[in-house]
Amino acid sequence: MPAANESVLARRAEIVAALRAIVPGEGTVDDETGMRAYETDGLTAYRQMPFVVVLPETVAQVAAVLKYCGQNGIRVVPRGAGTSLSGGALPLEDAVLVSMMRFNRILDIDFANRCATVQPGVTNLAITQAVAHRGFYYAPDPSSQIACSIGGNVAENSGGVHCLKYGLTTNNILGLEIVTIEGEVLRLGGKHLDSAGYDFLAFMVGSEGLLGIVTEVTVRILRAPETARACLLGFPVTEDAGRCVAAIIAAGIIPGGMEMMDRPAIHAAEDFVHAGYPLDVDALLIVELDGPQVEVDHLLERVEAIARDHGATHCRVSQNEAERATFWAGRKAAFPAVGRISPDYMCMDGTIPRRELPRVLKGMAELSEKHGLRVANVFHAGDGNLHPLILFDANAEGELERAEAFGADILKLCVAVGGCLTGEHGVGVEKRDLMPEMFTEDDLKQQQRVKCAFDPDHLLNPGKVFPTLHRCAELGKMHVHRGRLPFPDIPRF
Repeated sequence: MPAANESVLARRAEIVAALRAIVPGEGTVDDETGMRAYETDGLTAYRQMPFVVVLPETVAQVAAVLKYCGQNGIRVVPRGAGTSLSGGALPLEDAVLVSMMRFNRILDIDFANRCATVQPGVTNLAITQAVAHRGFYYAPDPSSQIACSIGGNVAENSGGVHCLKYGLTTNNILGLEIVTIEGEVLRLGGKHLDSAGYDFLAFMVGSEGLLGIVTEVTVRILRAPETARACLLGFPVTEDAGRCVAAIIAAGIIPGGMEMMDRPAIHAAEDFVHAGYPLDVDALLIVELDGPQVEVDHLLERVEAIARDHGATHCRVSQNEAERATFWAGRKAAFPAVGRISPDYMCMDGTIPRRELPRVLKGMAELSEKHGLRVANVFHAGDGNLHPLILFDANAEGELERAEAFGADILKLCVAVGGCLTGEHGVGVEKRDLMPEMFTEDDLKQQQRVKCAFDPDHLLNPGKVFPTLHRCAELGKMHVHRGRLPFPDIPRF
């Protein structure tokens, strides 16, 4: 660990006292028991106790904390609800962890302008619940929406089962308030549909806490569709289900959501939720159409015909709202359901062109045999966002390492067929060292120039996203340091 980091550790009592003066009482946590809850995020294979945790309640406190850390060369890790599956909120031994979960208020709902302004600790689902009485909703709906925070959604550019038609977080954000490492408060965008000048919103959404900390979010809210119906389509051959997905889109049909599960995921979800899924198929598609009733009924007939042409042996259409919700309940609960059939699992996140679904599904089956580990597939089929769940036992010697190697091979396969490393989980630490598979050295240096404009000393969420450290003053001139970012050893299971 560099000497500067050793100095920070040596000054811990002084730093904690300074932070407690900014965020008093229970807002600063420095005891081991209190900090234990923050040692990992949704990527539980990696754990690290924080240096100290602060839970600010006001923008002024956030600004003061960041200004103090910036002036004293102290690293900062922003955190929302901790549901990140890529290690994006993983603490550092010498970094202040800033939890934004006390920023949990809905500040304004503007139905006339179809937007809502909320604090970053508000959960994703809470936004829809706050506007549902007027027939509105917030479109992005990650499976963790009951728990994940909107600030975390902004950091990772989260999607969900309805992102095919309604877009990811980036397509549903109108404005942000952020605090920089210098303690400056910036406003980007607002209630209007477009802003003059550079599109800094595009920089911030998906920036994984590397550029600033979000303290306020203005989101777009939509009118709930007149009708929404879902159908279950079962296929005896998984590759045929993949071809059906491509055929539905090629026919000009854009479902509200189109999800796919393979046999292990189907059985796990059905045993857990009892959604009425067929158990004699190798793949299941959930296709939802929404809009005017006459349009939905017509499109459902077309979807069923396409599915039959591609070998579907099971077709069941929801007849009421309760049945539609039940269809989705199994899919939404797929991750915890798989947790019941394996001691541990690692959820991957890669995206591929839809036409490559059959090829990639076959490739994952071959990789499963190569690594000797099972895999359950649950993914957003409509936009090619895969979520393979690699099943393993962390207590069995070598299985975690095999799971990591298996996951890396899946992501390399995604890139090889023209896809990318992530769809909605972000890079974090999970995919950090795979970035050169997708980007050249020049690409990565150009991306890091953006970070340097906001955070020249690399204090915000260091060790995430970039596999190679470049000093900002030298970017474009010379390569001053190669290798991994200074990053303490992180105890795993």
